[in-house]
Amino acid sequence: MNVLALRRYLDAHQGEMLASLEDLVNHESPSTDKAHLDALAEVLAQRWRNLGGEVRIVKNAERGNHVRVLVPSTSPEANARPPAVILGHFDTVWPLGTLDDKPFTVDGGRATGPGVYDMKGGLVIAEFAIRAIQELGLVLPRPVILVLNADEEIGSNTSQALIESEASEAAYVLVLEPAVPGGALKTARKGVGAFAVEVTGLASHAGSAPQEGVSAVEELARQILHLHGLTDYEVGTTVNVGVIEGGTRSNVVAARAWADVDTRAWTQEEARRIEAVILGLKPFNPKTQVAVSGGFERMPLERTDGTVALFETARRVGLEMGLDLEEGSSGGGSDGNFTSALGIPTLDGLGVTGDGAHAEHEYIEIASLPERAAVVAGLLCEAETSPPS
Repeated sequence: MNVLALRRYLDAHQGEMLASLEDLVNHESPSTDKAHLDALAEVLAQRWRNLGGEVRIVKNAERGNHVRVLVPSTSPEANARPPAVILGHFDTVWPLGTLDDKPFTVDGGRATGPGVYDMKGGLVIAEFAIRAIQELGLVLPRPVILVLNADEEIGSNTSQALIESEASEAAYVLVLEPAVPGGALKTARKGVGAFAVEVTGLASHAGSAPQEGVSAVEELARQILHLHGLTDYEVGTTVNVGVIEGGTRSNVVAARAWADVDTRAWTQEEARRIEAVILGLKPFNPKTQVAVSGGFERMPLERTDGTVALFETARRVGLEMGLDLEEGSSGGGSDGNFTSALGIPTLDGLGVTGDGAHAEHEYIEIASLPERAAVVAGLLCEAETSPPS
């Protein structure tokens, strides 16, 4: 395979890639707006049909529809091999109408707009990577399946089963979330846990009969100190009580208090350990009751041998075009966490470079569009990782 030919082709089509990105950004797609998500799903579906993809709109009554695409190889033998799976999402955190104040804008070498970085730029990369392979007459060594979902920013609750089903027999998974700031690919992501802690006490008048009450707020305060004490920065485990509420009035001993807790860990083993600790919380005051619910919504994307092999292939492809790719990690989760937890080699962060996910200054480096598309195309042509036996 001529990696330089891929890079030259994609560099020559940078303007088209930017126009494609502008069109996607101008189709606003908040995670909770089904009508707009469904409209964008149809746009994406038609783009992939134009590339010869076998497209299925996965209907979803609760949230936006998802898009599943099969891109077959031109080789019958290759089509019998386990597929490569590409993951991307087209929902954004930005509310409808954001474009009025924050339109798609090109300024020098950067482009801005709602969702440009997270992650509509990645959708363009996937489209043009396949287009480059096709138009240069290269042969995919295996079929490619794309899962483009509409609810990643709110937990992927309606798409997780689809993602896991498509990835379960895959040779490997590529995730087109943005790169680590600076351009590094992601070979590890922390798992993400969410818990709710509810404390029940006994109400009484805070002035005339305080001794008759049992304060749920006091018990929750003790639990918060205990929970934060579980953080271990050396191991990489964090526990954060981010929301607390409780009581009714200042002159009433609180009968109820509750908190929302975020937990992160680098390995499945550690995630299971800390999950068991939190679910097993006991009251400090035996007159209170403590109930805990929740768990790890996304297990960690671990740095496995298979994922490292994918990174090394990506790095070799990059070096052939004069790009020195580095390896990085993230404390946040993605849909790649689901596939990694299945034991499937998963490489993340193959999307655009830039900064500002979910932030007002969100932008991409325009030159990263053809650059990263060439890396993805090279990976699809060369990666040989197989699923675990």
